[in-house]
Amino acid sequence: MATDWLGSIVSINCGESLGVYQGRVSAVDQVSQTISLTRPFHNGVKCLVPEVTFRARDITELKILEIPGPGDSRRCGDLQQMETGIPGVGCQVGPSQNGTGKVLKKPISSSAPQNIPRRTDMKNQDIIISPQQQCSKSYMDRHLETLTQSKGFRRRHNSWSSSSRHPNQVTPKKSGLKNGQMKSKDDECFGDDIDEIPDTDFDFEGNLALFDKAAVFEEIETYERRSGTRSRGTPSEKPARYRHDENILESEPIVYRRIVVPQNTNKEFCTDSGLVVPSVSYELHKKLLSVAEKHGLTLERRLEMTGVCASQMALSLLGGPNRLNPKNVHQRPTVALLCGPHVKGAQGISCGRHLSNHDVHVILFLPNFVKMLESVTNELNLFSKTQGQQVSSVRDLPDTPVDLVINCLDCHENAFLRDQPWYKAVVDWANQNRAPVLSIDPPISEMELGIDAKWSLALGLPLPLGERAGRVYLCDIGIPQKVFQEVGINYHSPFGCKFVIPLHST
Repeated sequence: MATDWLGSIVSINCGESLGVYQGRVSAVDQVSQTISLTRPFHNGVKCLVPEVTFRARDITELKILEIPGPGDSRRCGDLQQMETGIPGVGCQVGPSQNGTGKVLKKPISSSAPQNIPRRTDMKNQDIIISPQQQCSKSYMDRHLETLTQSKGFRRRHNSWSSSSRHPNQVTPKKSGLKNGQMKSKDDECFGDDIDEIPDTDFDFEGNLALFDKAAVFEEIETYERRSGTRSRGTPSEKPARYRHDENILESEPIVYRRIVVPQNTNKEFCTDSGLVVPSVSYELHKKLLSVAEKHGLTLERRLEMTGVCASQMALSLLGGPNRLNPKNVHQRPTVALLCGPHVKGAQGISCGRHLSNHDVHVILFLPNFVKMLESVTNELNLFSKTQGQQVSSVRDLPDTPVDLVINCLDCHENAFLRDQPWYKAVVDWANQNRAPVLSIDPPISEMELGIDAKWSLALGLPLPLGERAGRVYLCDIGIPQKVFQEVGINYHSPFGCKFVIPLHST
């Protein structure tokens, strides 16, 4: 009984791993439970081998696409293979009322790879089937049970179940197109045989490498230049593209040297934006402050401005908003403020008052003197109204490292203070505390710096500080531009939107 299925065209689904095969049944072995297909197609692509064999346990679904008649088992299949070269397009039979053979149009199965034949060859391709060649559905079921009696086969008569036509209905023949031009267009589009399609994949990278983009664009540009396309309004260059932080409006070139001093020094600095900030001598800096005080920028105003700028820098060094917020009350920073009995010390006391107002624990060291400057006394009175702590002995300073040390011990004029015992004791404490040091308006001579600073804050214009001053910052203390011009300095503010900016050595 298994030999009755030889020559049938079937579709075998072997799951996701092996895929779907289609071909003509060439052998069925009931002992070994195998089935063989000739001229097979794998997932719509013609196989390179002439025959494949499947085991019953590998098959998940079997579809019968064509069952040839008893005496014409090869004719319909051979004609189909000759015309289309693809299995899965076969002959469908159906009985008629008077017992005569009916002409049925050969349908195209949707489960097989389709190829539209040439109209010139398939114009009158109709098959005459005799009544003896007609197969009933019950006859197919009996032979299908014989073939699929083993475990692993699934029956599905796709050619019968998918058809909803009445048995006596005859498929009408399609009349040919009246326009011969349409036939030729169909031949050009669908007339190629599938066997002529190459099996190898198209090499996209290799073909793309053959395209010389530079030569093509050069040829286009040459053609446009000769034909006058550019002269008719086509732009010759691509429009410029700007970043989000660039100005699209044309402006004058940037002048990086906006500050010119009458006496050039060997030391120059530059800002983050590249502006050059020259240093000035101590005599010129002192003259600048004196002229500013004559015009109304008094010492009290300068002390207040210096204290605000120095406290802002110290707050950023202590951690800024990450450290100083209501949720971190247990991490209150501690600052040791070392001041001398001079104007530089008064600047430090003003800075300590602002730091204490921002909830920083400030410990102010100031030696006891019988008579002090009025500016120092005024700043001490204001500092005493804060929560800051004032000490006059080194023994009262913390034994543990603090968060920051602000150094205002040194002065430009009073060099004799370095020989005092309290000065040496405070310098030794600061060097042993291992806390970072911020110096406010340090002197020029490195011999006067007993404490190595990590940062130094200059006022107005920087002095030619040495390496022991650390990284130099510049603060704006509010000196007007015409005051600079009065002392012979051509000045343009380098601060921009800030009051404290870093300086870099050139």
